[in-house]
Amino acid sequence: MDSRRDFLQTLSASILALSIPQHSFASIEGFYSQPYDGPVLRVAIMGLGSYGTRVAEAMQDCKMAKLVGLISGTPSKIKNWQSKYNIPEKNCYNYENFDLIKDNPDIDAVYVITPNSLHHDQVIRVAKAGKHVICEKPMALNAKEGQEMIDACRKANVKLLVGYRMHFEPKTLEVIRMRKEGELGKIMFFQGLCGFKIGDPTQWRLNKQLAGGGSLMDIGIYAINGARYLVGEEPVWVTAQETKTNPEKFKEGVDESIQFQLGFPGGAVASCLSSYNISNLDRFFLTAEKGFAEMQPSTGYGPIKGRTNKGELNHPHATHQTVQMEKMAGIILNGDTSLVPVDGEEGLKDLKIIDAIYLAVKTGKKVPLKL
Repeated sequence: MDSRRDFLQTLSASILALSIPQHSFASIEGFYSQPYDGPVLRVAIMGLGSYGTRVAEAMQDCKMAKLVGLISGTPSKIKNWQSKYNIPEKNCYNYENFDLIKDNPDIDAVYVITPNSLHHDQVIRVAKAGKHVICEKPMALNAKEGQEMIDACRKANVKLLVGYRMHFEPKTLEVIRMRKEGELGKIMFFQGLCGFKIGDPTQWRLNKQLAGGGSLMDIGIYAINGARYLVGEEPVWVTAQETKTNPEKFKEGVDESIQFQLGFPGGAVASCLSSYNISNLDRFFLTAEKGFAEMQPSTGYGPIKGRTNKGELNHPHATHQTVQMEKMAGIILNGDTSLVPVDGEEGLKDLKIIDAIYLAVKTGKKVPLKL
């Protein structure tokens, strides 16, 4: 965005175009045209890598969320971020001592943006410190871990949200609205394609111990989640097949490409592909008895492009992470709701499906699902 004003005008227009007032601020136009003096969610980011950087940049345009703290194992990163975002020393922690945030009244929530295998323990520690948690997806390595995280946050009476930025994206929400209001008719088929050629073979995403898997854990989850919110039902079975052409790069337990199929109680089926070795895969396609919807790119950082049987989707683009953090601040501070949930239970459902996909790959059998 060229300026804060441009961003606010774009965000206002995009959400107004959706006409979903229950899931927006009471008056978006009024909210952004006046100075905001309401509550602000004070957030510490844990994990100062590339995506943490993206979130921090996006939060500079937020009104209801503010970056106030840092948690990292790299002192040089903390120093750089302190200077850039004006973070006081007392709000900076490392991975060994961040439990001390329990005594810091200036931090309300922690956004965990670390490798997948670290989420479970870190989220539970944040919850025990009495702070709300936003956890990047996948929420955990498996459903067992995910349930333990939900239980810990419930016991501590803190909220657990998952970084599903697409749940607030205007074009995505318009397709969901069309489906919910019956404009598309009975849903018949969904296709989700998610993939790119991954680079550096030494990165954590190709390390089984840190990532918990391969492409499915990273980008395949978009197709899983997208199938659920676009079809509008929970799948009842899954089948899956893995393809590996480079076992040197994609070692045991790190999937290169997985095709998977989901069956839904209403009769719809989904066919999805997740790959770390095929480029230009970022497409959702939904077809129904009375219409269709296609988005390509469908889950990238934007702008998302889409069309339906009624024509192009022209909602203005707004930075996903800015909208996400504004909306999550509303959920935590005001008890707001979102059209598509972003809570721990939502993350757990995706983990159950991931578990089932890996089981289907291993056994070659159709695996029943009960979400």
